[in-house]
Order: sequence, then structure tokens, then C-alpha cells
Amino acid sequence: MNNQRVPLGIRLLSAFFAIGAVICLITIIALLFPGGALDPIWRLNPEAHAQFQEIGRLSILLMFVVGSACGSAAIGLATRARWGRPLALGILIVNLIGDLLNAILRHDLRTLIGLPIGGAMIAYLLMRARVRDENPKD
Repeated sequence: MNNQRVPLGIRLLSAFFAIGAVICLITIIALLFPGGALDPIWRLNPEAHAQFQEIGRLSILLMFVVGSACGSAAIGLATRARWGRPLALGILIVNLIGDLLNAILRHDLRTLIGLPIGGAMIAYLLMRARVRDENPKD
């Protein structure tokens, strides 16, 4: 682990990915125990619940993979591990492609909000990498 101070932006992105991992965990629990205490979360996104039901038990595996990736990115960014930034970038790029495909194929224009947000996160990570390469004391 690098003992240098972690920049605020990196800490915020780490928190973003950690929250994503927690949301995946909550989703997994809700999928494992339908009708349980967490069932009301589906009111937030009933379409997601229907799609998870269509996928069946594989949806639990999908959420586990996504949650593990988010949790790993959170740790990698927070500890400034070499693999943290590329992992975070990969997750954000895949998410951006997914948002774009949802807008085009499913005609869900609401997903377009993710493009500037994800793009800004990607730009920040790329700019931080450039600054770090130019200034080894970063």
C-alpha cells in the first residue's frame, strides 16, 4: 500500500464503488429470500426485479460478479494499488457501453444520464494517471 495521501476524487470514486458493492449484496440477499424484509427495494426498480426473475438463479451469480468487481475496485483505488485504476476504468467503460446499448436497443433514454457521469469519472481517472506519471511524488 502506498502511504501517500489519497486524493479526494479517488476517495470519492472508491466510496462510489463500495456503495455499488453494498447495493449488489443487498440485491443478492433480496433475490435469495423473495418476500423477505428486503423485498420493498424492488419498488425502486420493478423492471430490474422482473428482469432478474427472468434470468433466474444466474442473476445471483451476475450480482456476485458485479459486486466483487466493485468491491475490488473500491479497495484498489483506496489503497492506490496498481490494478485499482485499470479495474475501475474497465468497470466504468463496460457500464458506459451498457447504458448506450440500453438507450439504443431498448429505447430507454433514461440510461443516457449515465454517459456524462461515467464519462466524467473515466476522464478524471485518466487525468489522475497522467498527473501521476508526470509527477512521481503524487
